Amino acid sequence: MNGPNGPNEPVRVLLADDEAMIRAGVRAILAADDGIDVVAEAGDGHEAVRLALAHRPDVALLDIRMPRLDGLAAAEEVLRSVPGTAVAILTTFSEDAYVARALGGGATGFLLKSGDPHELLAGVRAVAAGAAFLSPKVARHVIDHLGAVRLTRATTARARTDLLTPREREVLALLGAGLSNPEIAARLHLVEGTVKAYVSAILDRLSVRNRVQAAIVAYEAGLTDSGAQ
Repeated sequence: MNGPNGPNEPVRVLLADDEAMIRAGVRAILAADDGIDVVAEAGDGHEAVRLALAHRPDVALLDIRMPRLDGLAAAEEVLRSVPGTAVAILTTFSEDAYVARALGGGATGFLLKSGDPHELLAGVRAVAAGAAFLSPKVARHVIDHLGAVRLTRATTARARTDLLTPREREVLALLGAGLSNPEIAARLHLVEGTVKAYVSAILDRLSVRNRVQAAIVAYEAGLTDSGAQ
């Protein structure tokens, strides 16, 4: 596997969770993949920030609920202090409100603690590659949490995406399906720099802060069903 640091370089991960058994389980899953290297572990948010500064991992995998500094605050601090590190959040079904708040903070991955191990690995790889990744089950719960009437959300999302050009909608659909910029470029036969320009324009036109928020708009507008084909 090619990591973000170059060919054959593993994805370097910081794992933070205050429950030792959860950390051990997640670490065991990640260790089973030769392309992922857990470089540090933390039991609270302050320690996670300190270790992120020390190790500068590719991905910080943070539990939402941690002592001293919760995962949301830790995520914001990591993203501010170590801009080269992407953040993925470990969550449960009972924490939809926390996940919704984290969307505005720049986290780009949301993974279930009790989810499929393959999904955890895929999520870490996707986030490390610069893509957004929401566990499908988490995505459904979060989207249901983010608005009062689903029909209204869908109508609003479609109106917003109607402002995009056909090519921008194609890029948004693939972004919403979890593809990274290089993958979108390959799918649409574009150079990666052009895809980056499209993504920047999409974020601006949709008035969203990051790829996860854009992916949710794509999901609500029904673009991901066709974009993933």
